[in-house]
Amino acid sequence: MAAGDRVAVAGHVQFGDELLLGPGTAYRWRTLTGWEDSPGVDSGTVARSDAHGAYPGRLLAQPRTITLDDMVIRTEPRRMGAAVRTLRAATALRDDEQPLVVQLDDEPPLLSFARCLRRSIPVGVGGYAIGLVQGAALQFEASDPRRYSLIEQQAEARLPPSGLPPPLRAVNAGDAPAHPVITVRGPLSLPSLTNTGTGQVIEYDINLGADDTLLVDTAAGTVTLNSNASALHTATARSTLEHLYTLPPGPSSLLFRAAPGPIDRRASMGLRWRSAYW
Repeated sequence: MAAGDRVAVAGHVQFGDELLLGPGTAYRWRTLTGWEDSPGVDSGTVARSDAHGAYPGRLLAQPRTITLDDMVIRTEPRRMGAAVRTLRAATALRDDEQPLVVQLDDEPPLLSFARCLRRSIPVGVGGYAIGLVQGAALQFEASDPRRYSLIEQQAEARLPPSGLPPPLRAVNAGDAPAHPVITVRGPLSLPSLTNTGTGQVIEYDINLGADDTLLVDTAAGTVTLNSNASALHTATARSTLEHLYTLPPGPSSLLFRAAPGPIDRRASMGLRWRSAYW
């Protein structure tokens, strides 16, 4: 199932494939903290030893903590146990992150990937019997503090028979850098992708046959040949570290190139990305 496929109206929050909170469900919430807040920051700023102030350093965002507070769970009388079991199962501790999708108003919903770290379900006298629990809460942590558009954009470039290839245009409509996933298909040698705006280049000294595929996941910092072998060692000296290769906010112009020689029209480079937001 696609992430957020059950989100339909303002106030809906979906976690994983099945759990939907908000209007029309048994689980209502009143407060959402950490979603629109800026994440914590690790600052690389260093104090000056011989003058006032400091040398500004790189700012790196910390994981995002998201909390649904003041939740109310309503069911038919004596049906609360089933609703709580469903909530427990969907928010059980697990190692992998799940899609967390939030729609606040008529704007498109945003997506993050998170784990539920804490669940609070108060048990009061008579609450289960009448089908009412108040003051419940869920806390999530997203290791990647960015939020993303639900729609994954795609673009593809091929090498022209002669001359320079036309630039590939990729638009990140958000306000945070986005990490693309790049797929290179042979036959070709020395594939590269250059962002003409930032000057960043990724390039690999590798020969790809007609049936070969090179997958570059810039967020994970991995380069995989045919889904089973690491090809990270084929990066050339001028190649940017994969995890630093991003699409900044706004439009990017990208050039796909390969080693000089005969061009096979089957060779291509595909790009997938989501607009990213702080």
